[in-house]
Amino acid sequence: MVDLFQPYALNGITLRNRIVMAPMTRSRAPHDTADTMTALYYAQRASAGLIVSEGTPISREGQGYLFNPGIFTEAQIAGWRLSTDSVRAVGGRMFAQLWHVGRVSHTSLQADGQAPVSASSKRAEGAVAFAYDEAGQPGFVPTSTPRALTTDEVRRIVQDFATAAQNAVRAGFDGVEIHAANGYLFEQFLNPLVNDRTDAYSNSLENRIRFAVEVVDAIVARIGAERVGIRISPYGQLFDMPPYADTLETYRALSAELGKRGIAYVHVMDQSNYAMKGQESPEAGAQSASARTEELLRTIKGEIGSTALILAGAMTLQRAQELVDAGLIDLAAFGQPFIANPDLVARLQQGLPLAKPVRETYYGGGAEGYIDYPPYRDEQ
Repeated sequence: MVDLFQPYALNGITLRNRIVMAPMTRSRAPHDTADTMTALYYAQRASAGLIVSEGTPISREGQGYLFNPGIFTEAQIAGWRLSTDSVRAVGGRMFAQLWHVGRVSHTSLQADGQAPVSASSKRAEGAVAFAYDEAGQPGFVPTSTPRALTTDEVRRIVQDFATAAQNAVRAGFDGVEIHAANGYLFEQFLNPLVNDRTDAYSNSLENRIRFAVEVVDAIVARIGAERVGIRISPYGQLFDMPPYADTLETYRALSAELGKRGIAYVHVMDQSNYAMKGQESPEAGAQSASARTEELLRTIKGEIGSTALILAGAMTLQRAQELVDAGLIDLAAFGQPFIANPDLVARLQQGLPLAKPVRETYYGGGAEGYIDYPPYRDEQ
């Protein structure tokens, strides 16, 4: 049995354990810049082997939610330095999640009220952004209709990601995670029912993965492969991502390219349960969600070679132990449990009960529901 609480070597970076704090949007940065409260929040949770930051927009164009700390201005770089210094001071490691939401945005978030951009002009039906409503108040509003990026603009965004990665290293992060999951810009290229382009990023499998591969290459060229991770969510249907027949082959092809590049890790957000509900997916058949997840992990693992594999989504200690022991994953990511349990690693290791987070304080606000959850000993 693998000891999840022993150090793990992540492509040259030593993690204190195999527990990862997954990225979670908390919308606590009123000026889109990480501050002292952000730093305290992450430092409280730095016993995780690796912290992946909340999604940090690479540009104003890439923003889909208010009050998220970006990584594209000097003030934002300096703000994040408070967090990385604080995490490192208590022995933690931290990657920045680089984010461009694509069409999951609203004109009130864009420069001069322009339309969001995407792989196509298809609107994310039923999706919402956290933006300004007609009265100018923050709130969840329907996403705006996007415009399709030109070929040159796609190439410019590739470089925007590379610059953001360089900024993240300047801000003291140990590396970056490319947010290619959850219906945002990368999936808008990967999904053939959203991507209706006719250029080099068009509907063929090779072309659909091109944007992701180019972003990885551009970032690797700037900061090195050992500092690069990527998050994906095969079978996910968030933000109007329709299911498509060759999902597994798409991510097999992408994983093969990632394996050639020797990056630090691939981070899978398991959304198989969503895809199985009502058998919406054309591939579903009688396959269970757990069987589909195992098939997906085996497929990715078989293509990425020595690159580490992380899994997030409804994670428990038992599930983590079973998957690591089976050789299907290398690290286990926990999201919501970290909200109310800053000492989650100790609680898992010692078999202590977990506190429950208050959902009403997930997004926005101040210290309440953010940095005021006590460790177990203080609860007693």
